[in-house]
Amino acid sequence: MKLPTNWTKKAEKLLLGKTIVKVEWMSTEETENIGWYKRPICLQLNDRSWIFPVMDDEGNDGGTLNYYRGGKTDVFPVWGAGDEDGDS
Repeated sequence: MKLPTNWTKKAEKLLLGKTIVKVEWMSTEETENIGWYKRPICLQLNDRSWIFPVMDDEGNDGGTLNYYRGGKTDVFPVWGAGDEDGDS
C-alpha cells in the first residue's frame, strides 16, 4: 500500500526545522486528566508545541519512543500514572 503524501507533507510542515527545547515525562495529573494510565516522554519544540508518543493512532494511552543511531537503539519508556519522578 502506498502511503498518502499529504501526511508526509503535514509532518514536514509541523516538524522540519524545529528544535527540541525541553524534555519531560507527562505529569501524573496530565495523564489522569486525559484518562491514560501511562506517562510518556514529552518533547517541547521551539514554537511552544509539544510532541509525545501514544500507543496507537486513536490516542488510547501513552507510548514509548525509540531512538536509533549508528546501529544502536534506545527506548524511552512510559511510566505508570502513579509512578513518582526520579532517577532509576
